[in-house]
Amino acid sequence: MTEETLIGISMGCPVGIGPEIILKFLSAFDAEGGPRPIVIGDLGVMARMAERLGLGGEVRAWRPGDPCPAGPVWVWQPYGDELSLPPQELAWGRPTRATGLAMAACVEAAARLTLSGGLAAMVTCPITKAALRAAGYDYPGHTEMLAARCGSKDYAMMMAGASLKVTLVTIHQALATVPGSLSEEAIARLIAITWRSLREDFGVARPRLAVAGLNPHAGEGGLFGDEEERLIAPAISWARSKGWLVEGPLAPDTVFAKAAGGQFDAVVCMYHDQGLIPFKLLHFEDGVNVTLGLPIVRTSVDHGTAYDIAGQGRANPASLRAAFRLAAEIALRRRRFHSRG
Repeated sequence: MTEETLIGISMGCPVGIGPEIILKFLSAFDAEGGPRPIVIGDLGVMARMAERLGLGGEVRAWRPGDPCPAGPVWVWQPYGDELSLPPQELAWGRPTRATGLAMAACVEAAARLTLSGGLAAMVTCPITKAALRAAGYDYPGHTEMLAARCGSKDYAMMMAGASLKVTLVTIHQALATVPGSLSEEAIARLIAITWRSLREDFGVARPRLAVAGLNPHAGEGGLFGDEEERLIAPAISWARSKGWLVEGPLAPDTVFAKAAGGQFDAVVCMYHDQGLIPFKLLHFEDGVNVTLGLPIVRTSVDHGTAYDIAGQGRANPASLRAAFRLAAEIALRRRRFHSRG
């Protein structure tokens, strides 16, 4: 990638920690010939946060197609006065319908510009689902919203770190509903998406996948449940028939230690907390959320809006730094992979 290559960072919720971690990240950013960051956000909000943090940097307006020389914080505000947020009327940690509308507009604009090739990738800061709903968007979060805007039906969420990568068959739903939501087809589909992403996005020539069981001890031969034999094992057999290196169903209480130790490149998990608890234990500050199966590269921080510390200067930009770096790496790997045919 050349220094003209751009990666967009959406500000997330304007009254969360998104603006703060963006400015902290950019204050120490050095492109070194790599891609440059463009903030997709509210000019007033970003300028207010820069002043609050005492960074002294210049926040300047940018438009697609404009140059972006090093120095200022370049911000594309993709809406006019009708959605602009008067900084003096905002309260840190208190989202409103207005902040939700601006937040969603930035995500949608970043997706459009990435789809058109104006950005090599997009990185998202945390949003609040309540404000998204208040703004009239019926999506559980970023992932589903971006999949709809990209026209993607075969997508998944991966949490990626240096030691552990996990993908999830089911995500945001009550634990009691998980067993009934699992199917051989859904598990096989996620195995395939994960395998393809490891090759195309992470440069793993021959991925090694582990598939976690649902029940304690992976069902113990049917003693603790039959989902392993009835749903998970057939999906693994299908994947193996393609020549893929897939093991399981493996006991959930040991599989993550094996993966973190280098035995597997990723773990396919059955539900949210099964994968996210071990992942965040290892990568609480530097984990990255990657959306697989989109025609664009999208990464995100792996934390929320942290309203309890918003505006206090206490937020850590480590996850954003990791998300930006991984977005640049994936964009480059994906381009090289497809150039090889």
